[in-house]
Amino acid sequence: MPASKPHRASFGIVFAIVMIDMLGFGIVIPVLPGLIIDLTGVDIGTAAEYAGWLSAGYAAMQFVFAPVLGNLSDRFGRRPVLLAAVLMLGLDYLLQAVAPTIWWLVVGRLLAGITGASFSAAYAYIADVTPPEKRAANFGMIGLAFGFGFVVGPALGGLLGSISPRLPFYAAAALALTNFVFGLFFLKESLTPDNRRPFDWRKANAISTLKALRGQSPTVLWFVAALGMWQLAHVVYPAVWSYFAIAAYGFSVRDVGLALAMVGLTSALVQGVGLRWALPKLGEQRAVVLGVVGLCISAILYTIAREYWHVYLAIAVGALQGFVQPPIAAYNSRVVDARSQGELQGAVQSIGSIAAIIGPPIYTQALARFSGPDAIIDLPGMPMLISAGFALITLALFWKGASLLKREA
Repeated sequence: MPASKPHRASFGIVFAIVMIDMLGFGIVIPVLPGLIIDLTGVDIGTAAEYAGWLSAGYAAMQFVFAPVLGNLSDRFGRRPVLLAAVLMLGLDYLLQAVAPTIWWLVVGRLLAGITGASFSAAYAYIADVTPPEKRAANFGMIGLAFGFGFVVGPALGGLLGSISPRLPFYAAAALALTNFVFGLFFLKESLTPDNRRPFDWRKANAISTLKALRGQSPTVLWFVAALGMWQLAHVVYPAVWSYFAIAAYGFSVRDVGLALAMVGLTSALVQGVGLRWALPKLGEQRAVVLGVVGLCISAILYTIAREYWHVYLAIAVGALQGFVQPPIAAYNSRVVDARSQGELQGAVQSIGSIAAIIGPPIYTQALARFSGPDAIIDLPGMPMLISAGFALITLALFWKGASLLKREA
């Protein structure tokens, strides 16, 4: 099947799968702190630490299995990997909905981490069906799906959570399982038979994958490192933002849901509309710079915010960070061949999962140490400032890779 046919038939379905996944993810964010407190009886700072370790466990499974799934998608196609990821996500939400103890959450997170490759498979799918020069804009469409799902999800989660703390988890499970059935019937495969390659267990790990990809271009390592560092900067939001807003501003569940909805809305506008408008004018390198600067300014605004409108200003400025990841991912996808896109995305997700392992404990520990009655200094915004530091390192790594690529050309 020519690449253009699955693009026209299924690009919108991949977009819908990612959007619905993020809708389900967003629904549970406002109520997860309450569920952890309900199951353990701890305070909000300790609950944030529990959440950090849950996220780290999920990411550890991704580190091990993302290269395996990426290589499997290069052998058997993107469709089965996407469907398996969506199905496991639905089962994970069901486990959380009925969990009688914290250990049920642990098991659910580990299982979901094993097959949690929907985003890497989605990026590989887009690389399959999109010309290299248009990939940054189309990668931005995944950001639009992410943002759009995040607009409705947290707001809906806040409303459902006010009825019952478990109801949002049932809703998220229903969305994910419906998504699986939808994809089962309508999603077409994007990887043509002539672009598939044999699967080798010896190469299905991050180190072997990066060595193989480096053989195609040494710049791969710099761009993968930049994406991994960006993940470390960006993971502050799912890891600690809800807890930070409660500790710093006294937000209610409803406040958290509405604020995160604004995060999703501004992110969707930047990545779905702003990126397509800005890239031709700024170029990919300047877009990355603008995004990093936006994150750093927003971190400062979060730290000094005292009124609700200050928080929403920080959210609006921080949305510029949507300019960072799609251009770097586009650079990365252009330096490897069509047969290795799944392998590449698996490596990116595996390195990103290292960031997701170490990031949540860093941010949750920072929040615990810089907020509450036993704080070293009363500075709940410390996690956001740490994130800004990682963002600046991302920019340095990206610049190095881009300069090497120019020399190769």
